[in-house]
Formats: sequence, C-alpha cells, structure tokens
Amino acid sequence: MGDWEGVRLHVVTGKGGTGKTTVASSLAIALAAGGRKVLLVEVEGRQGLAQLFDVAPLEYSEHRIVPAAGGGEVFGLAIDAREAMYEYLAMFYRLGRAGRALDRVGFVDFATTIAPGLRDVLLTGKTYEAVRRRDDQGEYVYDAVVLDAPPTGRVTRFLDVNTSVSSLARMGPIHRQASAITTLVHSPRTAVHVVTVLEEMPVQETVDVVGELHEAQIPVGAVVVNQTRSSYLSDEERAVASAGRLDRPALAESLRAVGMPDTDALVERLCADAASHADRVEMENEARSGLDELDRPVYELPHVPGTIDPTALYELAEMLKEQGAS
Repeated sequence: MGDWEGVRLHVVTGKGGTGKTTVASSLAIALAAGGRKVLLVEVEGRQGLAQLFDVAPLEYSEHRIVPAAGGGEVFGLAIDAREAMYEYLAMFYRLGRAGRALDRVGFVDFATTIAPGLRDVLLTGKTYEAVRRRDDQGEYVYDAVVLDAPPTGRVTRFLDVNTSVSSLARMGPIHRQASAITTLVHSPRTAVHVVTVLEEMPVQETVDVVGELHEAQIPVGAVVVNQTRSSYLSDEERAVASAGRLDRPALAESLRAVGMPDTDALVERLCADAASHADRVEMENEARSGLDELDRPVYELPHVPGTIDPTALYELAEMLKEQGAS
C-alpha cells in the first residue's frame, strides 16, 4: 500500500482551484489497483465526480464508476445531507417513514439552519459508516474510502465536528456514534492529503491547514503539488533571461535557422516570455522550499492542458502510484 499502509480513510482537501477533486479521483484509482475496492465520496453537492468521470450524476447510493488496474474497482457516492438525516433518524430514533414526514413540514431545513454543524455531522457520519462496514464474512466492504472534502478553509472544523457533538451528548447512541467518528478521524487509519499549486496563496493555506490539523491532532498525509510545469532553461539561462540579457542576435539567428521570421518584435517577445518563465520558476522554487519544511511526503502531478478526462485521471493515478501513494 505504499506510504499509507493501514490507512482506511483518505481525506483530500485543498484551496479552491488547486484541483482537489481531480487528485481525489486519481488517488482512488491508484488505491484500487491490484484488485482492491475503493469508495470515492463527495459531500459538497457539486457533482464534480460525475463530470470528471463522464457518468450520470451520483446518487445517495454506491455505484461502480470505473475499473482499476489488476481488477480493482472504484465506486462513487454523493452524500446528501437530507437523505443522511432520514437515515440518521431511522437509525437512532427508529422513525422510519416518519422522518420523511417530518421533512414535509420543513424539519430538516430547520434543524440544519439552527445547528449548522449538524450538516457536517451527517456527512461525516455517512462516510464513517462506509469505512467501517463489513460483509457477511466479516471483511471490509471497501479496502479504502477517499473523501473529496471541503476546502482547506473549513476542513479541520468539518472533520472535527463530532468532537463537539460527543461532548454535548454525553450518553446514548448519538454520543457513541460521534465518539466513534472522532476516534477514526484522529487515528492512524485516517490521512488528510492537502492539494496545492506552486503559488503564494495556495501554499500559505497549505502551511496553515497543516498547522491546524496538527493542533487538532488529526493525521496529515501527503502534500500533493498539482499542475506543475517543467523548466525549459538551466539555472544560468534563467538568470540571464530574468535580467533581460539574452543574446538577441543569437535568437534571431536561431529563428532564421528554422525558417521563421527574425523580426525585432518576435525576438523581443521571445525575450519577454523567457523572462516571465524564469521568474515563474523562481517563484515556484521558493514555494517548494516552504512545502519542504512541512516534513510530509510530497507528490507532484503535471499540468494537464485542456479538460481533465478519464484517460488523464488514469495517467495521474499511475504517477501517484509511482511516487508511493499506493
């Protein structure tokens, strides 16, 4: 299982725009390789997984969405707070159909409005149930669960919501459920992977959330640097380009050699692009050094031009496997 042997719940978070759903999907495919069954869960109601895998919108039931190498399978689940509330009422209060009847008078909307944390309790509770579920032979139904979690700004609060619930409800089934979820989230069976890109704000949010998770004693997994680009210039060439000292006559000669016009305008455009590239690489190198200080495994995934499709997800999954993610 690579770097994460023993981990059953993989939580993937990241600042908006860093590609956390893409990384969560690729990680699920990587973990499923070799004949394993993995459940990929989303909780934000965006149907981002369905769009990525080009399948019908996910429902509040588990369906196989893609195969993985070696006979593995990835299943998908979109957790809806309303459906989770019905299940919660049936499980702990034996209300059955009465739970849906309560919703007709606005009970669910009322409950989640006056107690905003209740929605997160329902979402994490359903995820917990999938992690712990066993079949008739006593084996886990899923070898791992990958949760496409809320962004870094609220993921710690989302994951730790049951700590507050267990302290408020000091006995009974709700207390036992909340305590069990809290135990899972704080145990080595959970790993929170943080997705970032090599830009100042996402990197700073990554550093901040890793600190928050450590403070909350929630295990931090890998930092996944997404959308990386290769440097086309050596260190010396970047320094020259950044300073605007590229040899313009040599550039013009190179253009002529490949049959392109050697106009001053084109040469200056190339110089400007080279300077921009050099500055970006320097900025990314500084960002990398900040991530290295977190002392966590770092995986890198390249920038994929155009729209991410299932083929790209398999390619990214293979890269994650090669770096130790599974």
